[in-house]
Amino acid sequence: MAGSTFGTLYRLTTFGESHGDSIGGIIEGFPAGFLVDFDFIQSELDRRKPGQSSIVTQRKESDKVVFLSGIFEGKTLGTPIAFLIKNENVKTEDYNHLSETFRPSHADFTYAKKYGIRDWRGGGRSSARETASRVVAGAFAKSFLKSIGLEIFAFVDQVGTISLSDEEIAQVSRVEIENIVRCPIEERAKEMEDLIKQIRKEGDTIGGSVYCKCNGVPVGLGEPVFDKINAVLGQAMFSINAVKGVEFGTGFDSVQKKGSEINDLFKDDFTTKTNHSSGIQGGISNGMPIEFRVAFKPVATIMKDQITVNENGESKVLIGKGRHDPCVVPRAVVIVESMAAIVLLDFYLRQRAYQ
Repeated sequence: MAGSTFGTLYRLTTFGESHGDSIGGIIEGFPAGFLVDFDFIQSELDRRKPGQSSIVTQRKESDKVVFLSGIFEGKTLGTPIAFLIKNENVKTEDYNHLSETFRPSHADFTYAKKYGIRDWRGGGRSSARETASRVVAGAFAKSFLKSIGLEIFAFVDQVGTISLSDEEIAQVSRVEIENIVRCPIEERAKEMEDLIKQIRKEGDTIGGSVYCKCNGVPVGLGEPVFDKINAVLGQAMFSINAVKGVEFGTGFDSVQKKGSEINDLFKDDFTTKTNHSSGIQGGISNGMPIEFRVAFKPVATIMKDQITVNENGESKVLIGKGRHDPCVVPRAVVIVESMAAIVLLDFYLRQRAYQ
C-alpha cells in the first residue's frame, strides 16, 4: 500500500488498522541530541484520544505510546524513532453487519475495489484512529519548532452555522482552551456544545472548521514550484479524514476583492501592514504568521437507517450503530496542529540544509 509516508527530510510512516493489535509509526530525520518531553507527547495524544468528553465517541483508549527505537537516555539519536500505540477497546461485533455491506460516504467501497479486500472492523486503515500516529510525530516537531521560536495553535471556529467573527478570530492568541469544544470564545463554545448534543440526540452528525495560526515562521520556507509551502500544507490537511476544504488568509473571499484591497503593503521592517496572503508569497514564507482554515464534513456514520448496497450490488437497509463522533472538529484541532508542525519542521530542515 503506497501513500503511508509523508515528508521529505522529516518523514513519518504510519501503520495499523482501527481494530488491529496496534497502530504506530516510524519517524525519520528528527535531529539528534534533542531532549524528549515524554509528558508533552502524551498530553498531545490525550487531546486527540476518544472518550474524553460527552460530545465525542465513547470508545475508551488510553493511547499510551511506547517508543521502540531512536531514543537513548531521554535524547534523540538521529536514527529512526519507532513507536506503538495499542488498540485496547475494540468492539468488533459492532461492525459485523458491515462485512458485506458498504456504508454511504465511507471508504468501504473504494478500498474494496482498489485492493480486492478490506478490513471492515471500524473502517480498518481508513479510520481516523490512524491519526494518533501523526500526533506523536507532530509533538516531536512542535517541541523542536518551539525551541526556534515557532509556535502553532489551532481552535474550533465553526460548528454548523455557529461561527466566530473575523474580529473574534483576530483577537485569539495562544491560550489554553478549557472547554470541550475547543473554541476560545466561551459564549460561542456553549452554543456549539449545545448544537452538537442536539445533533447527537437526533442520531445525526454535523460539520465544522478548525482555524490554525503559525507564529514565528522564518522567512524563506517553501520550495517552488511544486512544493510551495501552502501547497504542501494543503496536502497535509487534505490527508486528514473528513477534510473537504482548506483556505489560506483571505482565501475564497479574494474573488470578491480588488488588488488594491488585499495587497499586503510593506513596512520599513519588511513586515506587512496586512496579512491577506497568510504569510506566504510565491509559495515561500515571508515572516508573517501563516493562518488557514480547515473545513470538515459531517461524520459519515449516522445513527439513522440508510439505504445502501452489499458487495453484490443488492439493495440493503443499513442500521446505524456503533461508537462515533457526532462532530469531529473538537478532536481534530490537535491533528491539524500536528500536520502543520510536521510540514514546517520539514521545510525548516530543508532550508537549513541549503545553508
